[in-house]
Amino acid sequence: MPVSLQISNSKINVALAGLGFGEKVHLPALYNSQELQPVGIWHPREERLGEVIKHNNDLQAYSDWSSLTNDQTIDAVIIATPPEHRFRLASEALYAGKHLLLEKPVALNSQEIMELQRIAIRKKLSVAVDFEYRAVPLFMKARRILEDNLIGTTWLVKLDWIMSSRADENREWNWYSQKEKGGGVIGALGTHAFDLLHWLFGPTIQVKGSTSTSINQRFSPVDNKMKQVTSEDICLAQLNLSDMHSNSIIPAQVTLSSVSRHGRGCWLEVYGENGTLILGSDNQKDYVHGFGLWYAEKGKKLSSIKPDDGLTFEKTWEDGRIAPVKRIQTWWAESINNGFPMIPGLNEGINSQKVCEKVIDSANSGMSIKL
Repeated sequence: MPVSLQISNSKINVALAGLGFGEKVHLPALYNSQELQPVGIWHPREERLGEVIKHNNDLQAYSDWSSLTNDQTIDAVIIATPPEHRFRLASEALYAGKHLLLEKPVALNSQEIMELQRIAIRKKLSVAVDFEYRAVPLFMKARRILEDNLIGTTWLVKLDWIMSSRADENREWNWYSQKEKGGGVIGALGTHAFDLLHWLFGPTIQVKGSTSTSINQRFSPVDNKMKQVTSEDICLAQLNLSDMHSNSIIPAQVTLSSVSRHGRGCWLEVYGENGTLILGSDNQKDYVHGFGLWYAEKGKKLSSIKPDDGLTFEKTWEDGRIAPVKRIQTWWAESINNGFPMIPGLNEGINSQKVCEKVIDSANSGMSIKL
């Protein structure tokens, strides 16, 4: 999409909303950016805001969203709040003329994402979605291997994402426990998983899903009682993907879990006519450190593959999540400055969210659903 703001000789002033992943990952990435400058931070609770400003006193603090969106010195906003609030915050920021980088799930449903897309097109603004696995070197190398057709026709794709992040029954009830607020393993992992499959292979054309909730109650410290968990913590999905090169059907099996003690982590297996490709890590806390990539031609043993030099990160962070997020931020800055369409952006967010919704619809109905 064309972009109205051209900022080629100075850094783009960015404000940050959200103090979880935003503070831990987005903020250090911004401080190390060549193109972006962090200038402000928003949080509705002033005491929480004060804690952050104490360690980042160069930032302007905002507890009122309209004060931030009306600040003409701010060019762009990163929104890393819980999903429930993203649509309202994002739409108001777009109407105020701010470029956006959004965490996922982008909104509570695909209709809201499409509305954000309509506003962004009308306002000629760049909107990025933080599908950061697209920016991880070994994932990028895997895509090159597939693009070079080294495994031939893809016969089967298997993606297991088996995590233990919610396996502790004593973990508190919060928004993640509520499906109506965007909680659950499909929003947390499925959005990434389905985008990865679309990026590597092609769009989803049919789904069959099954979901379950293993830990049905959690303690709410706010209400001082046990409360019902309405979001899923396990999802099994069978997808038919349309190969982006041949339009042939690729069967894909996806297993997602956030409650598996000693889970094996994230593993993608690709089995083709001429070869096999495996990408995976058992690191539960970091999606850069610990990943490996293996490839084998037909009739040969698997061998470890390294990323190409041009794909590696210029800096190794203690928290490996910062590097791919910084790369996404850089692509976003280039989109803002040059007027190029942002990929991954809202279109990719819509495609992933639609699959999430159809998987849930299928689980509820017991039917296979076409997209």
